[in-house]
Amino acid sequence: MSSDAPNTLFIGGKWVAARAGGTREIRCPADGSLVGVVDEATEEDTVAAIEAARASFDAGVWSSVPAAERGDFLLRVAAGIRDRKDEFARAESLDTGKRIVESEIDMDDIANCFDYFGKLAANEAGRMVDAGSASVVSRIVHEPVGVCTLITPWNYPLLQAAWKLAPCLAAGNSFVLKPAELTPHTAILTLKLFDELGLPAGVGNLITGAGASAGGPLSEHPDVDLVSFTGGLVTGRIIGANAAATVKKVALELGGKNPNVIFADADYDAALDNALNAAFVHSGQVCSAGARLIVESSIAERFVDDLVARTEQIRLGGPFDPDAETGPLISAAHRDKVTAYVDAGVAEGARLRCGGTWGEGELAKGYYYLPTVLDQVKRGMSVVTDEAFGPVVTVETFTTEEEAIAIANDTFYGLAGAVWSGDAGRSQRVAGKLRHGTIWINDYHPYLPQAEWGGYKQSGFGRELGPTGLAEYVETKHIYHNLEPAVTGWFNPNAS
Repeated sequence: MSSDAPNTLFIGGKWVAARAGGTREIRCPADGSLVGVVDEATEEDTVAAIEAARASFDAGVWSSVPAAERGDFLLRVAAGIRDRKDEFARAESLDTGKRIVESEIDMDDIANCFDYFGKLAANEAGRMVDAGSASVVSRIVHEPVGVCTLITPWNYPLLQAAWKLAPCLAAGNSFVLKPAELTPHTAILTLKLFDELGLPAGVGNLITGAGASAGGPLSEHPDVDLVSFTGGLVTGRIIGANAAATVKKVALELGGKNPNVIFADADYDAALDNALNAAFVHSGQVCSAGARLIVESSIAERFVDDLVARTEQIRLGGPFDPDAETGPLISAAHRDKVTAYVDAGVAEGARLRCGGTWGEGELAKGYYYLPTVLDQVKRGMSVVTDEAFGPVVTVETFTTEEEAIAIANDTFYGLAGAVWSGDAGRSQRVAGKLRHGTIWINDYHPYLPQAEWGGYKQSGFGRELGPTGLAEYVETKHIYHNLEPAVTGWFNPNAS
């Protein structure tokens, strides 16, 4: 990426610099190398972007485009991402430090997301309502919400943005996108692609910079009709409170403390292998990570011993290291947070089985934290209740199905979870009783663009993906048309 003068804000169809002149260096978490320099927006820039989005929406330059044409635009976006997969994946890996193979998989998923909503857009025609009279035509129509602000996290920068951008544009809205300040480059590439493909000026706007300096108007400004946020619980609460003042539509995905329940009759090798994937993919920086391993007591000792042995063999490295199996954490500050989290768990009585320390040697150049297993944890410990968002898995045990369900539901989060069992009836019973938005049975982590994603409880509200993901970005209107208007005679029926 270039380190020249940035002009990374896209406002009203033009690439511009931050008005206050601030910039930010983006450095790769794997080794600290300079990736690029971007503009550091302030609230003045954000307001300008909101005003551009408002003007474009009110002028109808996108909302008046037929849904089929909007869908065709999204299909062309999908094709463009596939054509530039290498460029997009490299930018994603440099910003996040994740392995290039993971970023390549992300690009495939992102293209599939745009494809899905591109095809869905033309099929949302509303419905007719039986009004009980041949002289009445009553129909339900879907209209765009208006101006949407889309705030995305650093762990899956473009994937999480695509989950918002695709339905937002499919529905006919205008938007302001603010990616996480640490990982902006794939958002920049995407807005460039939108512009090249002919998205009208002002429909799509991009702000780069920190939420503290630029983010306030995204949830507070009266011209914003919807705010969609994926990120931490504390920030989500603030956004929800800010949006309440003007009664905006809000969609929040705020992370999880996700249970991975292993019954003794599960396929042992598959459950063990997937327990590693659940906890340590992308160094655990995944909102749906299976960070709470809940194992039936009869197999717990063997299972945990084998898990520790496998965990100690995980190879860490940078994005382009062909031998690496996972990468660094996003920043020094986040590594410090994970370190404090593990230290607190050990102080509370958890048994550190492996990990619990920073990477050494060549790994010391980046923000590496060794994959960590904490055994003998108890409900109520901070490592059980709080989200680490790092390569840390805790182990709890159970003896009965009812106890497994109680442990798995003992969290104020409710995003995702898994059940492993060879008994299909048991698997379905447990899945039905878990209070989480996605439940995998004998698997972990797959998602489908046509299946809704979102959480219960303090994991947030609203859904992304699937038909409901599109519904988040529309208003529903009832139009009642009387074909034979007549005098009612209700008031003063005898008046001349």
